[in-house]
Amino acid sequence: MNDTKEVTLGKLAVTIGIVRNIPYDVVAAAISMHKSGDWGSALGEEDKRLNDDALENGERILSAYTIPCSPDGKIWIITEADRSVTTVLLPSEY
Repeated sequence: MNDTKEVTLGKLAVTIGIVRNIPYDVVAAAISMHKSGDWGSALGEEDKRLNDDALENGERILSAYTIPCSPDGKIWIITEADRSVTTVLLPSEY
């Protein structure tokens, strides 16, 4: 987890799978964690390190959160490298 920096989110987008399956408060909490550098328990240590590096070098950031009500068991949040948009989606929608 990165304690000193926040992710610039840009515009927020959510997929239809998120809208249909995941309660708003769950999505909002996951976005807040992503923004603060908490990459989620459903992401491996190497990917978490790559996300920390991406804060410095301007690459894409992917967070993964275990969400029991998700048809996939988790949700992903992806912030594009240029920080123009952040998308919340089900892994099966990727």
